[in-house]
Amino acid sequence: MSIQTRRQRERAERERLIVTAARELAEAEGWDAVTTRRLAEEIEYSQPVLYSHFKGKGAIMAAVAVDGCADLAARLRAARTPAAGPSQALAAVAGAYDAFAEQHPALYDVMFTLAVDLPFASPEAPPPLQEAFGELREAVRPFVRRDDNLGALTETFWSALHGLITLMRNGRMRREDHEQRLALLLNRFSS
Repeated sequence: MSIQTRRQRERAERERLIVTAARELAEAEGWDAVTTRRLAEEIEYSQPVLYSHFKGKGAIMAAVAVDGCADLAARLRAARTPAAGPSQALAAVAGAYDAFAEQHPALYDVMFTLAVDLPFASPEAPPPLQEAFGELREAVRPFVRRDDNLGALTETFWSALHGLITLMRNGRMRREDHEQRLALLLNRFSS
């Protein structure tokens, strides 16, 4: 192994450590607790080391969002692919998406609510963002009608899921009716 290969591997490991620490700290204490000073303490490196990897907190948040989208894509794929039919696949994907948002609220927020410097809905979007959206698109595809635009239909389904989750999490809708609202969405969308 060359010295350069080792250095590249060590750099990638430090970046992974920073992203993991930021993600864990945000989930435990919220995004306000994630500062470069606090992260430096958590990973036992100096702040200049963090800045050699990321320009600042915003860049770290973007990296966490990309990492989260990779996780979400894998979960959605695992839910969609074994489903017995299109309606079951759509329900499984909606359930996996809902569970992900519930289990990882700070991660979900950085992915879909907080301002981060990432291109969404464009060819320049990082592959994990495209993959997560692609899993939603594949679940929606069987329900496209002749005049439908698959991308717009997928965005509509995604925005409905996101809206239900966000409004419920923020106390705008009662939590005890959440499952009923999801069932209504799935029933109306797949009929």
